[in-house]
Amino acid sequence: MERMYLDHAATSPMHPDVIEEMTSVMKETFGNPSSIHAFGRASRQLVDEARNAIAGSIHADYNEIIFTSGGTEADNLAIIGSAEAHKEKGKHIITTQTEHHAVLHACTFLESKGFEVTYLPVDRTGRISLDDLKKSLREDTILVTIMYGNNEVGTIQPIKEIGELLKDHQAYFHCDAVQAFGLTKLDVRELGVDLMSVSGHKINGPKGIGFLYARKSVELQPGLYGGEQERKRRAGTENVPAIAGLGKAVGLAVSAIEEKNTLYTGFKTLMKDTLKAEGIQFEENGSLEHGLPHVLNLSFPGTDVESMLVNLDMSGIAVSSGSACTAGSIEPSHVLVAMFGKESDHIRNSIRFSFGLGNTEEQVIGAAREVAKIVKRLTA
Repeated sequence: MERMYLDHAATSPMHPDVIEEMTSVMKETFGNPSSIHAFGRASRQLVDEARNAIAGSIHADYNEIIFTSGGTEADNLAIIGSAEAHKEKGKHIITTQTEHHAVLHACTFLESKGFEVTYLPVDRTGRISLDDLKKSLREDTILVTIMYGNNEVGTIQPIKEIGELLKDHQAYFHCDAVQAFGLTKLDVRELGVDLMSVSGHKINGPKGIGFLYARKSVELQPGLYGGEQERKRRAGTENVPAIAGLGKAVGLAVSAIEEKNTLYTGFKTLMKDTLKAEGIQFEENGSLEHGLPHVLNLSFPGTDVESMLVNLDMSGIAVSSGSACTAGSIEPSHVLVAMFGKESDHIRNSIRFSFGLGNTEEQVIGAAREVAKIVKRLTA
């Protein structure tokens, strides 16, 4: 039985070139980047090269990139770090009901510290209303944090328009771009974001590494205290092999954006067409007009998500019911609840397929046909 991995939004396999890069660094370059001798300088050069490549990929400056342990730390540093540093100007934060838990739980933490958070609703496609955002903005709003593309349904928010709206406001604008980076061309200047989070393991890079873009003018209270690494914003000896691997992964990802968009959009169409040919009834969750190319969230009437996941796994197909960070939880998806309400069948019968490195048209067709068999069996 061929096993098919269709859960790339949860994590992605490392690219062979990234593994080669990291293996080489681990074998040959072990110095501390803060050391001034030749061993340290060799490591510092690798860190500098990765930082330059990453900065260039989003049209940022070299010193605006902060290496972190991943997307969660980047989100926390952006949200908690900017809120704590800016609290004398206000304690109001705006986010959405459909953010990743790394954002939502950071906001909950700030609420326990006396901050006030407005959670914007979304429509049935998962998009916020710019009018709702305008109405929620206050003089004491210090941060707006809204993700670029949703990790469960793929819906893309109007980030550039939000950036324009906030241009003359004191609030910092943070964007969690973990799912979008490497699949969408991102220009932080054009988008008008002040802070942006990215994770390595979503772009065929290593786990345990990511970065936060922070505009030069942004003040951040560090989340870690120790040395003066990352311009005193993130203490700790740099993970040089992972940083080198991240730099390699970023280069590979951004060089193939158009190719991947075409390929994964084709996979989505192929899966839906195959299901239709098999006579399967389904609804697509998310925005058909504004969506990430690799995420396909489908609702199958008359099925149960847990039964679907178990049957698909037994058939060798790895998919998800939503965010991997809630794996094993029987709680319904907060994203689907925000989109459809607590009583909707969508929260009980929706499956997320997400495509990436190594997937083929044959796999997508095979997976769709297996899904069709399972749906027919469960709804008979």
